[in-house]
Amino acid sequence: MTRIAVVGAGAMGSIYAAMLAEAGHEVWAVDTWAEHIEAIDRNGLRVEGPRGDLTVNTVKATTDPAEAGTCDLYIIATKAAGVGPAAKAIAPLLSPESLILTIQNGLGAGDRIAEHLPTDNVLLGVAEGFGASMVGPGHAHHNAMRLIRIGELGGGSSERLDGLVSLWRSAGFEVAGYDDIDQLIWEKFLCNSTLSGPCTAFRCTVGELMDDPAQWAVALGCTREVFDVGTALGVGFSFQDPVSYVTEFASPLRNARPSMLQDHLARRPSEIDAINGMVPVLGRRVGIATPYNDTVSAVVRATEAGWQ
Repeated sequence: MTRIAVVGAGAMGSIYAAMLAEAGHEVWAVDTWAEHIEAIDRNGLRVEGPRGDLTVNTVKATTDPAEAGTCDLYIIATKAAGVGPAAKAIAPLLSPESLILTIQNGLGAGDRIAEHLPTDNVLLGVAEGFGASMVGPGHAHHNAMRLIRIGELGGGSSERLDGLVSLWRSAGFEVAGYDDIDQLIWEKFLCNSTLSGPCTAFRCTVGELMDDPAQWAVALGCTREVFDVGTALGVGFSFQDPVSYVTEFASPLRNARPSMLQDHLARRPSEIDAINGMVPVLGRRVGIATPYNDTVSAVVRATEAGWQ
């Protein structure tokens, strides 16, 4: 049995926590949403999806990472802006053998962790094709569950990477380890930039975005900019046609609302700076204009500023 803390038990973190606990591991769900934590303690953690309706009563829940103590594995599943605070919170708890696996949308999670602790034991993950959301406190839902990809922060293979892959697979996840996780993070980043900002700006589902020619043209403009910037930075994409790639990725998720849109509907700050907003930052480094991502980011930020 492995002692695991899932730091950031939102929609995705709840799925991780429930399935890993159901597989027999000691799992702590750590989150700042007190009502969610209380619901898990009272009724168990419920996850609905294509595989059925699962309620797990063995997940331990807390708002204080220190209560979870020293764990074998810390899964940071917060939003991008929460990665740094999560790393700071768990830093005093780590043993030399503790592993950290951080799974976010966007870029820069490794850098945010490095501000608070050494990254020798840090691995990066990419979650693909879940379409997850919170139904209510203690209750998560997902539309699909395609793949978890894991790799060492510095690249290459290792025994601990193989061990993590086995742990996740034994809990029922489709999972694979990769020597070059940076490539996979960029490929997910391309899909996030295509769907997250545009769906939020236009207030629509993935399917509604794809069905509107004008809106889909804006989304694909974001796609092409990410591909061009990544290529200029030396990213070894596994495809030459980014439009076909994102179209194939998005097609099974037509009913999904990206997490950025869910944040806006709940009037929560979004991850725009780590997703579409990151494209212009990187574009300036390589001299590539990014008008589509500039505009989408501006629209999303203007909406957030209006809440003030």
